Amino acid sequence: MRELTYVGPGHVEWREVAAPRLEGDGEALVRPIAVATCDLDAVIVRGLAAFPPPFPLGHESVAEVLEIGDAVRSVRPGDRVAVPFQPACGVCDFCGRGLTANCTAVPRTSMYGIGAAGGGWGGVLADVVRVPFADAMLVELPAGVSPATAASAGDNIADGWRAVAPYLEERPGAAVLVLGGAGAGSVPLYAAAIALALGAGRVDFHDPDPRRLEIARRLGAHPNPVSSWPKRLGSYPITVEACQDPDGLACALRSTEPGGHCTSASIYFGGAVPVPMTEMYMKGVTFHTGRVHSRAVLPAVLRLLETRRVDPDLITTERARWADAADAILAYSTKLVIERDP
Repeated sequence: MRELTYVGPGHVEWREVAAPRLEGDGEALVRPIAVATCDLDAVIVRGLAAFPPPFPLGHESVAEVLEIGDAVRSVRPGDRVAVPFQPACGVCDFCGRGLTANCTAVPRTSMYGIGAAGGGWGGVLADVVRVPFADAMLVELPAGVSPATAASAGDNIADGWRAVAPYLEERPGAAVLVLGGAGAGSVPLYAAAIALALGAGRVDFHDPDPRRLEIARRLGAHPNPVSSWPKRLGSYPITVEACQDPDGLACALRSTEPGGHCTSASIYFGGAVPVPMTEMYMKGVTFHTGRVHSRAVLPAVLRLLETRRVDPDLITTERARWADAADAILAYSTKLVIERDP
């Protein structure tokens, strides 16, 4: 089979490799039919991530089930499914608490698409992908939702959901501040779209990129261009930092009101990052960082897509055919969806 492989900065290529096989009766083999780029992919292909090449690319996908083990009950060959980007068993203590990113049945930080750092699970820009815990991981695609629309549901859309949805449930109608700018920058746009869908009273979106600001405006957010991050941008019950800039992180934390919640969706490679601890302490700010628990939140994300309360297609900036993936992944702006020919 073929898989798209990151070879080095600005260099990807299709490689012929042995196809995976079922290694247990609870597993499935799937054929990705729509793959979305993660914001991290933009960092990877430029050689700015701490993952040594070569390794197969891709970890956001909707796929068709090809083969299942004898113990699999939730899906059948031919089903279309959303695939979480993190393998998770569904039964360990962490999975039972909804912390599927910390599943103890797989190596720590396991995920598709980052090579050995992710446990060596391969990538979803491939003809066949092995899913180790099919019943626990795979979620059937709702009727009426296209694979391309849901391609990012298992990661970046889920990441946007976790940054705002739990806190808007606590504070209906709350105002939300979103700071964008990291990588390709789709996660903050998904956060803005989901916040508006869930009834946020106002979403202020700050980003240095004019194209993303225009998308935010079309979503219904209030776009604000930035060239550098100020000390603070006001006082908000819910803030989202997705700019991967220490000054932006400090700004988001200072802009979180007393008792408010700030979520960082950024990955800070390279060590410690200073934060305004004294101000956070005095205000009682709750700060959350870490990988989204993809499988745990995926059903809620798919419900938003099924009811059309959120339209990810408004955030997709480029589309490409499967055969053109190698060129497209080096040149996209915010969100690329790669579709296999029928």
